[in-house]
Amino acid sequence: MKILVLANFGMGLYNFRKELLEELIKQNNEVYISLPNDEYIPKLKKLGCKFIDTNLDRRGKNPLADFKLLLSYLKILKDTKPDIVLTYTIKPNVYGGIACSITKTPYITNITGLGTSIENKGLIQKITLMLYRLGLKKASCVFFQNKTNRMFFKDNRIVESKTRLIPGSGVNLQQHRFEEYPPSDGKIRFLFIGRIMKAKGIEELLEAAKLVKESYSNVQFDLIGGTEEENYQEKIDKLERLDIIKYHGQQDEAHSFISSSHAIILPSYHEGLANVLLESSSSGRPVLASEVPGCVETFDDGLTGFGFQAKSVEGLVEAIIKFINLPYDQKREMGIAGRIKMKNEFDRNIVINAYLEEINKVMDKENNNEFIREVS
Repeated sequence: MKILVLANFGMGLYNFRKELLEELIKQNNEVYISLPNDEYIPKLKKLGCKFIDTNLDRRGKNPLADFKLLLSYLKILKDTKPDIVLTYTIKPNVYGGIACSITKTPYITNITGLGTSIENKGLIQKITLMLYRLGLKKASCVFFQNKTNRMFFKDNRIVESKTRLIPGSGVNLQQHRFEEYPPSDGKIRFLFIGRIMKAKGIEELLEAAKLVKESYSNVQFDLIGGTEEENYQEKIDKLERLDIIKYHGQQDEAHSFISSSHAIILPSYHEGLANVLLESSSSGRPVLASEVPGCVETFDDGLTGFGFQAKSVEGLVEAIIKFINLPYDQKREMGIAGRIKMKNEFDRNIVINAYLEEINKVMDKENNNEFIREVS
């Protein structure tokens, strides 16, 4: 069987879907991946994937460029003739879905989050929802990573086909193994992992760090992630000179940073289902996260972490101080409870099995249709 995967960048495909790709290849399928060339492509090729270089601007809003992407997908479908297509993230979901509909190719879509273009109301939202209706119209199955996103799509009549809820991308429990809690050496380390951008709550985090450091000099705030919006770099540099934060830039792996941290902070405005929180909890670290869909599913408030209102500096500061004042043993127990939650609810094998089930259903249906055509 030929399987084509449409995605927007290599890091997400490798870090969160590698095990699915490995399983599909293990089952003697030809797996093609269509996405822009980046440093993760050699790793994906090493798994056995066949790479198709595809020009895609993740954040671009140029209609001509998007039309060219649609044409690219149509050509890829014509050349590879896949039995089924798997799509991830907004542009592959929309334009890949439209291309599959035109060519009558079965496809399965994964809604990894609503994204800023849908969260922010206005003309862009209306256009995005219209395009999504076209892209999802003939999907064999649409995976959602949280109930709120699925309800939004259903309430707005964006999706008419079968839907299924999965626990995000799941977490690889072996790769993100449990780590002993860092010793109490008088320092409390908080870690943020994510793109340095407004929608990740970076403004609130930087302001909260300033306020907390005024009263708690023993607290350290570490930040990991690329600066996708350049206006934050100057502010980050200034706060680093004042020893309020430590910025480590983009990192290939974050596990060592998680291991040395006492808690992870994610003040995001919206998520599909936050992989950072899954990986941190799997490693035995408490999480402090905004109470938004895609975050709230990953922790139990007061048991594995603390929640706070999104876009609220006051709420974030309160959660941080509440955690600081917990006894050391209670912090450690929070991390252990988080690991147990990940094992019970978010094992990546749950996601892999869901994909295999839906792919098999699609193939069975296609084989039955082919048999009916031959008989008639």
